[in-house]
Amino acid sequence: MRAGFNNTFAILIRSADARRLRLKTIRDAAAYTPKWKAAFGYEFLEREDGYKGLARTYHLRFAEPPRVMDLTLSYRALASGAVDLIAGDATNGLIKGLDLFMLEDDRRYFPPYDAMPVVRAQTLAAHPELRTAIERLAGRISEETMREMNYDVDVHHRDAAVVVREFLDRLGS
Repeated sequence: MRAGFNNTFAILIRSADARRLRLKTIRDAAAYTPKWKAAFGYEFLEREDGYKGLARTYHLRFAEPPRVMDLTLSYRALASGAVDLIAGDATNGLIKGLDLFMLEDDRRYFPPYDAMPVVRAQTLAAHPELRTAIERLAGRISEETMREMNYDVDVHHRDAAVVVREFLDRLGS
């Protein structure tokens, strides 16, 4: 059962840069990367299916080697102008909160990372009502909805349980 949203990697730039340069895709941005600075999490830099493959696929070259940076800090570094491009999560609330722009992966480099619940069989056996609750959510949480809920928690510092309850109330659960 898929929840409905894809939390794949997101290649992000500042929205103002996307508008000014008329960028929509990673391929569009590749022409500007020789003058840009990038920052990525350690894991993304080290994974063959992370930065190395992305750079090969899109012919990315940066003004200097990408910085290794904690993922949460990279969003703020991008927004402040310390770097020009990062890899983040597609559903992170800071995308909206910091006015960032997610470039389209027009060469479909990243596979989908569809969210789905994982529950131990013992737990389902002990609490069969969980299966019904999980099935009700199947396909009902869009990427935009998840990003909006994360925005409420990460930017507005709202209690996650309250945000989820409001979402469930809107679903009529």
